[in-house]
Amino acid sequence: MPENLYQIQWFPGHMAKTRRLIKESLPLVDAVMQLLDARIPRSSQNPEIQSIIENKPNIVLLNKSDVADPQSTRAWIEHFAKCGIKAIPVDCKKGVGIDKIIPAARELLSDKIKLWQQKGMGNRPIRLMVVGIPNVGKSTFINRIARANKAKTADRPGVTRGNQWFSLGKGGEVLDTPGVLWPKFDDEQAGKNLAYTGAIKDAIIDIEGLAAQLLGELKDGGKTGFVERYKLNALKNFNPDDKQGYDLLELIARKRGMLISGGELDTERAAVMVLDEFRAGLLGRITLEMPD
Repeated sequence: MPENLYQIQWFPGHMAKTRRLIKESLPLVDAVMQLLDARIPRSSQNPEIQSIIENKPNIVLLNKSDVADPQSTRAWIEHFAKCGIKAIPVDCKKGVGIDKIIPAARELLSDKIKLWQQKGMGNRPIRLMVVGIPNVGKSTFINRIARANKAKTADRPGVTRGNQWFSLGKGGEVLDTPGVLWPKFDDEQAGKNLAYTGAIKDAIIDIEGLAAQLLGELKDGGKTGFVERYKLNALKNFNPDDKQGYDLLELIARKRGMLISGGELDTERAAVMVLDEFRAGLLGRITLEMPD
């Protein structure tokens, strides 16, 4: 893995097109929903989006809140409230929090809705646009809120390719857009966080180095659920404070019996497992960053 992860740029051509589509589609919608990863709300918020949507009303949806630390999520909700933005924790896979979105949108657009009613347009549906980085859960969100499997889903970045409209039933329509990153990661930690959570393709990253860095950060932050998960505390004289990230990765490979020919530790296989289980919340409910 490069010393500065943010030097890795993953900005496929369709993402540049997405930025244009978002800007061109803004006049068609009443509000924007920014779907963020509750574990990394800052890193998963595209810094270009706010400048693109300008003064369009927007709501933040903190997705994957089921695998984020609840206390940290509350702190982020308070942070966004201080910025004048409504934030709602959601779990798109299970549908938790989804029922709060349309009421929040109607409250946000209450003045505009009153004008519609005065003009005899009281039945006009609210039109919303959902934006977010790759693999943040937009298609799962669309499927859930539309009550049908109408959007293609996959647990990998880069699935949705073009704008799509979906009916929300009575009173709402949502415009889906492909996930879009930004051309350059100016913050090394943001690049790491995006890689940890799967927003950047694993294929372009040193997977062992990534998992080792993640384990080191979890250990240093006191988030040691992985110790119990992999039963490292059963090892003789084990003390996580004495271990670097790669040391921990080797111990995990050894504890799980991950060996290749000659008895060498298969740290690549262990790295894939660690990242998959972190992303699935099996290492604990973890938030990697807090509001300033």
